[in-house]
Amino acid sequence: MTTTSKNDTLFARAQKTTPGGVNSPVRAFRSVGGTPRFITRAEGPYFWDADGKRYIDYIGSWGPAIAGHAHPAVVKAVQDAAARGLSFGAPTEGEILMAEEISRLVPSIEQVRLVSSGTEATMSALRLARGATGRDRIIKFEGCYHGHADSLLVKAGSGLLTFGNPTSAGVPEDFVKHTLVLDYNSVEQLEDAFSSMGETIACVIVEPVAGNMNLIKAKPAFLQAMRRLCTLHGAILIFDEVMCGFRVGLGGAQGLFGIKPDLTALGKVIGGGLPVAAFGGSAALMGHMAPLGAVYQAGTLSGNPVAVAAGMATLKLIQAPGFYEALGAQTAKLARGLTAAAKEAGVVFCADSIGGMFGLYFSAQPPTSYAEMMASDRAKFNIFFHAMLDEGVYFAPAAFEAGFVSAQHDDAVIETTLAAARKVFAAMA
Repeated sequence: MTTTSKNDTLFARAQKTTPGGVNSPVRAFRSVGGTPRFITRAEGPYFWDADGKRYIDYIGSWGPAIAGHAHPAVVKAVQDAAARGLSFGAPTEGEILMAEEISRLVPSIEQVRLVSSGTEATMSALRLARGATGRDRIIKFEGCYHGHADSLLVKAGSGLLTFGNPTSAGVPEDFVKHTLVLDYNSVEQLEDAFSSMGETIACVIVEPVAGNMNLIKAKPAFLQAMRRLCTLHGAILIFDEVMCGFRVGLGGAQGLFGIKPDLTALGKVIGGGLPVAAFGGSAALMGHMAPLGAVYQAGTLSGNPVAVAAGMATLKLIQAPGFYEALGAQTAKLARGLTAAAKEAGVVFCADSIGGMFGLYFSAQPPTSYAEMMASDRAKFNIFFHAMLDEGVYFAPAAFEAGFVSAQHDDAVIETTLAAARKVFAAMA
């Protein structure tokens, strides 16, 4: 007798009332095929699906669960805050505490505005850059995802220094006609762009550690050139650290690379699993924001007291002595172990990591650009993904997403993962 999976039942039900059955596209498993797992609970490094199966979780809510799922300190902070009221639509001291903490931990930020999502943070930072400079043109990089704001849903044009084309229906070409898309890690293209149109460029926005074309690290020379050219031409440099901020180090990627952006977008970790994001920079630049200046941004749930409480509890946990050293060591151990397991089986594969983020690539070397990532063997990734899922290991359900390790992924969890990988790679050989 065949038993119907509850995941299958829930997915069929969800598709009747929700487009594609999901509220964010990657969850639909369209890239890898099969039925998405509907999660019922999570604890530490694990979560459980509707059928009661336990998985080692390597997405961690796409980054926020850096201390592990349902950490007691975070849960208590949320419970205490909820008991005082869920939302006020008025200022709270918690908002001040979070702004002070972010400003203390990220030296490039003097003032910060809280919002509810990474898309809001990057969209608002972009508007601020345009408002402060009085310019329209922006530069972004192929493969970097900065949320679903119209101006940023854009792919490269037909040649160097041509403006981009919309990547989503419903985005008018007029909305992206000022967006120039360059190759990630290309200093030459940056220099050419500024040489030909530098005085018209409002800003450059970049993920200093890309996580949406899998994990790709920016080369130091790339970021240094970006900083130099923005300063020279009066453009605003925006670091989108929604994903990598407080994930790769306590001061974010900018702290690791020693580059000071003009504006920073943050999210994920600063909410501890609840909807908090932020953008910030110098007091002079942030002074252009309403009610002080002419750049408008608002949000009823911005600085929500329950979400801020979860974020503050998480920010305290990650400041424990040795937290990032241990997190980075475990993530590197996972990446090295996976690479070794594939090599032993004769499968072309490698993995890379930085801080608590990692990437899996079915290629001989870690990619440095979108084009290199696209050249990897995505069909083999799909086989690997489903085989590991069967073994109780949940990696991102797409070849283009970075993975995340939490403080609760101890040696036993990592070894269980590697044992499963050795089995899977041997079957793929």
